[in-house]
Amino acid sequence: MSLATIELDHTHNYSPAALHAVPEPVPESASPPGAARIRAIPNGPEARGFVLYVGIDEAKAAASGTDLGSLVTALRRLTAELAPASETYAAVALAPRGSGGRDVDVVRLALQDPAALARHRQEDPVEEGGRREGVIVDLSRKRVQLDEQTAPLTYKEFELLQYLVLRVGRTVARSELITSLWGDGDEDVPNERTIDVHVRRLRSKLGGYEDIVRTVRGVGYRFDRHADVSVRHATTPSPDF
Repeated sequence: MSLATIELDHTHNYSPAALHAVPEPVPESASPPGAARIRAIPNGPEARGFVLYVGIDEAKAAASGTDLGSLVTALRRLTAELAPASETYAAVALAPRGSGGRDVDVVRLALQDPAALARHRQEDPVEEGGRREGVIVDLSRKRVQLDEQTAPLTYKEFELLQYLVLRVGRTVARSELITSLWGDGDEDVPNERTIDVHVRRLRSKLGGYEDIVRTVRGVGYRFDRHADVSVRHATTPSPDF
């Protein structure tokens, strides 16, 4: 399963969502006399916060008369009321449309919860005796590996992917891709309609990971931070960036 996340700042209207909560400590006054105090964390480490996984897709949220952004805003507001000194961070977990499994499990996996990752590795079937390694975008060597196999990308296809990867989280317009990646001396310079053909060819070579290049309808394309994708940067900054 190919998954991704979008980081959200405090002003964003979009975020994650169903739950996996840390158990609350039982107050000493609530414990029977002589009983040992129950703590949510073991003695020794210092608690610095907690993670709350919420599993709900946009359709289910809409059916409940709300949306993901509103849920995040409400949770942040409640947290601020209960603990004004607290800090919050939210991220939305993305998965291919129609992916199976419980929403909360998909969210935990996309956000790389260690326990969820360990379980996924145990349950994920090994294809043809090989291990699913994900995608490695090697900017220094100008190559992409899919489960340890080099993807047969052309130079222009790699440049297209690299352009999006270096602008992670930003939607790039078709016109910007054309202007930045194709020059006057290039043959077969695409227009805003035919740029989709180039993206389609790139995706076809990414196989089961084609969804790492996201289409933003009416605007362009975007690459988001992705649980299955590792990016290896060159020792010197890319001139493209």
